[in-house]
Amino acid sequence: MGVNNWGRWGADDELGALNLLTPEVVKAAAGSIRTGKTYSLGIPIQGHGVPLMDYRGTPMRLTLQDSTDDGIYDIYGAKPGTGAHEDVLVMASHTTSHMDALIHVYEDHQHYNGVSSKAMKAQSGAQKLSIDKVGSFAARAVMLDMVRHFDEGEWVRLGRNITADDLQAAARNQGVEVRAGDIVLVRTGYLQWWWQNNAAGGPAGFDQAGIGESAADWLAEKDIVAVGADNAAVEVIPFDDNDFLIVHKVLLVRAGIYMLEFLNLAELAADQCYEGLMTVSPLKVTGATGSPINPVFIG
Repeated sequence: MGVNNWGRWGADDELGALNLLTPEVVKAAAGSIRTGKTYSLGIPIQGHGVPLMDYRGTPMRLTLQDSTDDGIYDIYGAKPGTGAHEDVLVMASHTTSHMDALIHVYEDHQHYNGVSSKAMKAQSGAQKLSIDKVGSFAARAVMLDMVRHFDEGEWVRLGRNITADDLQAAARNQGVEVRAGDIVLVRTGYLQWWWQNNAAGGPAGFDQAGIGESAADWLAEKDIVAVGADNAAVEVIPFDDNDFLIVHKVLLVRAGIYMLEFLNLAELAADQCYEGLMTVSPLKVTGATGSPINPVFIG
């Protein structure tokens, strides 16, 4: 079964692998900064032109107030010509660039640390392991560019299972070491494929290159805190050994390692920036199973 971190940080732990990020570890991670260049890894939140899943609906930005409501601020003493614009955002928590909470996936009706699948409620949401328990975090991050490693073109072949051996070879060839407390980013080129295919009017399909079970086991053994990728689920689709969400089960459920999905890693790859400091700040939505993020990488 590989790594299992249940009970490692106590029977009531809800933070998982983020327990590894002590102040000393985070301070040391700042030493990974070489150039100081900042990379925003998030993709836009919009209703078209980005990969979306039908059952999650379409993100919507609705105008709440604008200049057509001129005069509504008079009661506050607004001078003529003074006003404000506001929006309403309607979107699924796992849309575009986002982070999975440990409550997102269960196996044998249990989440990380033995939390029952019944801990998720229709009205009040997650009673444990929700995204608001995460807060914000920063860690050393390494990017493994599998597009460059496999040298197949602009992206890794759709549906290719990236193994532990593949990740180790890419790290060795790039001259980077995966360490305890790291965030590991895996570039498949899927977003670049999606944008090119969408512009050409091609069928979306769902096959994607991603990591399989052996790669997930290897990452868990390395004691990382999170893994991110530029595809929909981090893991390969069709799923490894036809086991639905097997990588989520290895990482989220068994090891308490977080997953970051739909990250744009193209600029990092273009600069061959393989190591740096990364910050992740999910929204503190009480009881939520995940959250949109705007991850920042400093190379």
